[in-house]
Amino acid sequence: MICLQFWRAVPTERRPAHGLVLFLVCLVMLSAVRNGYADSPLPLKIVAFGTSLTARGGWQPALETELAACLQKPVKVESVAKSGETSLWALNQIDRVVAEQPDIILIELYANDATLHRFVSLAQSRKNIGDILDQLHQRLPQARIIVMAMNPFSGLRGLIRPFVDSYVSAHQAEAQKRGLEFVDHRPNWERLTPDDLATAIPDGVHPLPDIASKIIAPELVKRIAGNNCGE
Repeated sequence: MICLQFWRAVPTERRPAHGLVLFLVCLVMLSAVRNGYADSPLPLKIVAFGTSLTARGGWQPALETELAACLQKPVKVESVAKSGETSLWALNQIDRVVAEQPDIILIELYANDATLHRFVSLAQSRKNIGDILDQLHQRLPQARIIVMAMNPFSGLRGLIRPFVDSYVSAHQAEAQKRGLEFVDHRPNWERLTPDDLATAIPDGVHPLPDIASKIIAPELVKRIAGNNCGE
């Protein structure tokens, strides 16, 4: 259609001279473009589903780049995340995640449930994440679902989450009960010295994006790609 429109756009008196040549060149170029698209691998689609640790995380571009280099195929990471929200909010975002038709879903939804002032009990949080995992698995049966624990908290942000480890454990248990994966990033953060950790997470909860990228992305690449990527 494009080449035909191009042919019709050539003045009639010029068609015998060079219009036909240009028309044939258009066909060849269009065929090459189409073949290129056909040969291009479909991107691996990932949805990061969570709180500000995802919305403000800044580690997604590094994950795209490093995983694409590892797998030798395009990787696209989209986020369904909102700062300050809980698993109650997440229950109403399932449609958004499903609409992306991801191959992999990364989930972190415990951090704000664990804050004292949001009044999400441990039992309620556990029920919510279980319902979320069940819905996602039912509606996206081929998707790989990975529940995550992110970075440690400190200062006031840590004080208002006195039982955060229990929330992490509850979400981990719900994932493992369903045969789903769990990735705990906290040990990698805790390998930093106290001073470096304080510098990396200056407000006690949100890591600096460049440091988050160096800690979170390699761990996820290793988990997602396994032995398919060299060190």
